[in-house]
Amino acid sequence: MPHSPDINQYLVTREPYYRPVRDELAQFEAACAARLPLMLKGPTGCGKTRLVEHMAWRLGRPLVTVACNEDTTASDLVGRFLLDANGTYWQDGPLAVAARAGAICYLDEIVEARQDTVVAIHPLTDARRSLPLERKNELLHAHPDFQLVVSYNPGYQRMLKDLKPSTKQRFVAIDFHYPSPEVEVGIVMHEGGVARETAERLVGIGGKMRNLKGHGLDEGASTRMLVHAATLIAQGIAPLAACSMALVQPISDDPDMLEALDNVVLGFFG
Repeated sequence: MPHSPDINQYLVTREPYYRPVRDELAQFEAACAARLPLMLKGPTGCGKTRLVEHMAWRLGRPLVTVACNEDTTASDLVGRFLLDANGTYWQDGPLAVAARAGAICYLDEIVEARQDTVVAIHPLTDARRSLPLERKNELLHAHPDFQLVVSYNPGYQRMLKDLKPSTKQRFVAIDFHYPSPEVEVGIVMHEGGVARETAERLVGIGGKMRNLKGHGLDEGASTRMLVHAATLIAQGIAPLAACSMALVQPISDDPDMLEALDNVVLGFFG
């Protein structure tokens, strides 16, 4: 007997806060309606995952999320036979669980997975919408509501690894960037629990740090990092210390760069 998890545990029951930047809500909904696999491209911490969570809530679909890494195998996604006191049984992987139940399956940072693992999703990304469970001798046809969403950061990963064109061209894509300063201030205020003046200073620091990308930094400060700094400030940590903890120390180990980033912070909270 296959062991199937309760799909209701994957329902998003409370509305995740999300501030639209452009028309990504309508684009996401259109991709789901047309049953087109969707790729979200953009820098780390810019809101890709939050959009998926928000749309799962908005559409009333369960959300099965996989954080991909270099050890992610095809069996991790599809499923495998396991052994217990009663003998062997088949355990669906998260991709199979989502395909059976009509859930959204979100493969976060898919480019981190091994290439042979990525190829395993191909039958679900075209007109077949099926998933071969070869070890189980089953061809799983996806539920009509099944939606595949993947994300990756092309700016960072282009230097390390990338998706093959044969994979990319199976998806429609939404290109993400950091929000405008005004929108980002609203996000930092809401998520971090700080006043507008503090949020504006944090967003200003974020903008300065992003200008250093390619000049000693691989990545600038993300919206997520700004929210972390705001959260620490709301918890009573002094702004300089909060910025060091959330914005400066996590982003670089180079002494000269750390000094430069500290000076950026001092320009706003000194």
